[in-house]
Amino acid sequence: MNIVFKADHLSFSYGPGQLALEDVSLEIPQGRKVALLGANGSGKSTLLKLLDALYLPTAGSLIAFDVPLTQALLEDEAFAFAFRRRVGLVFQDPEVQLFSPTVWDDIVFGPLHLGLPAVEVRERAAEVMTLLGIEKLADRVPHRLSGGEKKKVALASVLAIHPEVLLLDEPTASLDPRSQASLIDFLYTLNSEQNVTLVTATHDLAIVSEMADWVYVFAEDHHLIAQGTPAQILGDHDLLLSANLIHAHAHRHLSRLQTDGTHAHEHLGVHEHERS
Repeated sequence: MNIVFKADHLSFSYGPGQLALEDVSLEIPQGRKVALLGANGSGKSTLLKLLDALYLPTAGSLIAFDVPLTQALLEDEAFAFAFRRRVGLVFQDPEVQLFSPTVWDDIVFGPLHLGLPAVEVRERAAEVMTLLGIEKLADRVPHRLSGGEKKKVALASVLAIHPEVLLLDEPTASLDPRSQASLIDFLYTLNSEQNVTLVTATHDLAIVSEMADWVYVFAEDHHLIAQGTPAQILGDHDLLLSANLIHAHAHRHLSRLQTDGTHAHEHLGVHEHERS
């Protein structure tokens, strides 16, 4: 199995006293669905940006497609061009990615800047809009869309480059249940039918079983503390509690606080989808 990314004792700091990741080693094989699971601030989003080569490690190494990512390599125009065609990042906040006058302009921006022929750019844009059911939004102003619509447009703008690897930062955040289910099913199909590698950063336990077949868990001190299948990770209550992914709290019974009723509390939101 080909390894898309390999981190070896990777660390990253935004500056003195601003550690984001420390001594992280992991592998992401081609065609897998991987979840980066951790509480807010644990370093998940930073790792996605490292995988997208927006940042480089401050210690350790990161290999992408069998090549160590370095500043010199990313300054090579041919390599940078090839890398940007293979890896796409969808940010948690779609406003970061939507800046053009219309939805259509946002979606064609990536393919145009990759130097693709105009005919192919139009075909790709039309294809991803149809896949996501947003054809009617083509002439709309992005900042006037609903939250769910913005998410779909941001995803379409990345899918239009036909990436081999799709990096997703909290993809279901702020979506209503129907939109969440639709997006999860779409991504599942993208992985299963087109072999797109999915790497999803999330703290939402409810989506892990469907969004991943392998999970890496990050602690609030920015270390990688566990890895395993979704069933193994979600079944380890002590691990989830230590990573601040579930919480213990006291319940009130008969109008008085029973401290001996304190227990680990989980919100897993178990649900199923039919897939053809």
